[in-house]
Amino acid sequence: MRVDLLTKEFPPKVYGGAGVHVAELSKVLAELVEVKVHAFGGPRENAPEVHGYNDVAELADANAALQSLGVDLCMAQGAEGADLVHSHTWYANMAGHWAKLLHGIPHVISAHSLEPLRPWKAEQLQGGYRVSSWAEKTAYEAADGIIAVSNGMKEDILRCYPNIDPKKVYVVHNGIDLDGWLPDHSEAGAVAASKTLARLGIAQGVPTVVFVGRITRQKGLPYLLKALRQLPAEVQIVLCAGAPDTPQIMQEVVSLVEELRKEREQVIWIEEMLPREELVQVLDNSTLFVTPSVYEPLGIVNLEAMAVSLPVVGTATGGIPDVIVHEETGLLVPIEQVTDGTGTPLDPEKFENDLAAAINRVLADPAWAAEMGRAGRKRVEDHFSWSAIAKRTVAVYEQVLAGFDS
Repeated sequence: MRVDLLTKEFPPKVYGGAGVHVAELSKVLAELVEVKVHAFGGPRENAPEVHGYNDVAELADANAALQSLGVDLCMAQGAEGADLVHSHTWYANMAGHWAKLLHGIPHVISAHSLEPLRPWKAEQLQGGYRVSSWAEKTAYEAADGIIAVSNGMKEDILRCYPNIDPKKVYVVHNGIDLDGWLPDHSEAGAVAASKTLARLGIAQGVPTVVFVGRITRQKGLPYLLKALRQLPAEVQIVLCAGAPDTPQIMQEVVSLVEELRKEREQVIWIEEMLPREELVQVLDNSTLFVTPSVYEPLGIVNLEAMAVSLPVVGTATGGIPDVIVHEETGLLVPIEQVTDGTGTPLDPEKFENDLAAAINRVLADPAWAAEMGRAGRKRVEDHFSWSAIAKRTVAVYEQVLAGFDS
């Protein structure tokens, strides 16, 4: 069986969880089936299994959504010879849809997010958001199989696209590279970690709360920045946050960080995307990880933090409850949300207060925090290894192929 993975992000050009997912999935799938990867961003050197596509020159000045569809057309042609195509995110969904029509092969989609639940993307794409929404809806409703990365995501898919047959939607969680997220506690590893932390301005041996994520509406960073004002003064805050969606949300975050820094000394904001080794060192130096998302299909960053034995405080929305076991591997923060697709809290102040209370509860009991961290590591080992995810994904392929009628 030859499976062609269609994606916007692929190393070395990765900026979000979907890119991490495809990179890791492609490795483990290659042990079970023949895999070819088609990615945006031009050719990759020394990677013959990856077909990289440049933007279409004639669309250089077009809206970003149209530029993506131009690449999709090229990718659809490039998938000739595949037995099945598997697309990731709306950027590549139409490539999968057109490959299905062009080559008479089934199309499987991995649902990492949904455009109807990200209406703030209109700020970034303007009219292109209507194009991306059309592309996603068209591809999803015609797909032969849809992989939801959580039970919450499956519910969202069927709510946003009621024409989809529920039998076509399968739940297969994201995975985690267990070995890649193990801290190096050797003498040399400790020296390297100290150098990294010193360079970043991060203190060792103090209570530390860490956030990792892009600066987008869905990640809920503004709510967290307000909640953090309720933490004890001695707590260190580390924000690994970059790649803002728009200048407007970037300015909002800048203003909130400036306010926070007026009240406390240790607020470290790291805008660069750290190499994995350095991010592991940052996480390993922390007391807890926080995910204040208002929309999160699953959240690979939560798995990464748990793999480093950190307890996770996260919003009880989307796929986050599939990952965090309340009071066992972390705490879930309740939220009541507007149903217009934005995920906006009905009572933002209550959400911020509840978030702060949960963080403070974990900080107040270091022994319990460490115990939940150990339980989190065991949970990812038992349920989220990539080898298990690969087998479940191939099982979906086989079921789709068995029922496909070209």
